[in-house]
Amino acid sequence: MNGCGVVFHLAANPEVRVGAVDTDIDFEQNIVATRNILEEMRESRTAKRIVFTSTSTVYGDAEFLPTPEQYGLLEPISLYGASKLACEALISAYCHAFEMRGVIYRFANIVGSRSRHGVIWDFIHKLLENPLELEILGDGTQTKSYVMVDECVDALLFGLEHASERVEIYNIGSEDQISVKEIARIVTEEMSLKDVRFHYTGGVRGGRGWIGDVKTMFLDISKMKRLGWKPRHNSAESVRTATNQILRELESRKNS
Repeated sequence: MNGCGVVFHLAANPEVRVGAVDTDIDFEQNIVATRNILEEMRESRTAKRIVFTSTSTVYGDAEFLPTPEQYGLLEPISLYGASKLACEALISAYCHAFEMRGVIYRFANIVGSRSRHGVIWDFIHKLLENPLELEILGDGTQTKSYVMVDECVDALLFGLEHASERVEIYNIGSEDQISVKEIARIVTEEMSLKDVRFHYTGGVRGGRGWIGDVKTMFLDISKMKRLGWKPRHNSAESVRTATNQILRELESRKNS
């Protein structure tokens, strides 16, 4: 990493539900990988700033919504969330011990044309296989925030420019929430499908989609807003835009 000034560390296992089946993947791909990067930075002459993409899942089932960065009861309910919280701790320790600086972002759900997992991607592919019925994991009341990837990139660069502490933590999300049931409605509309039957699996542990699924997530983004950044779209607009982008990309692939 000699010659690099800032390291953007975005690499990780992104699929929360995998951790309930393979308990090694989050440890190896998130914690060990982050430690390796920090070690390379420690030995480097120039790479002394790290930008890390963490997650809203470090908060677990937060009792306070919208949840601010200083929320003190960090109890992840997934191995993914636990691994990201461990990465945050490693970054903090390396920054303080070895004269480095870090910017940590706790994301809501980030969506866009290159999504290859997540609820929108899953719904589109399920409906392509069966346009008459849509399987929805959980009870459909799971409610979270969604942000377009281009707005997320803007926030990454904006926060980096304005960070003043040795380790700075920012929430990145929208200013509202949307339910899985509403996402299903938007996706079917954008696919021009009518009379689709929604089949809810019921899920686990109170209607969650899978083990480790945080049922309600809403981040307090006032810290970023005070600096001058705010999302341009709400969750429904982001979901609708991302759905259209993914559909256009799939159509383009089919015709190429």
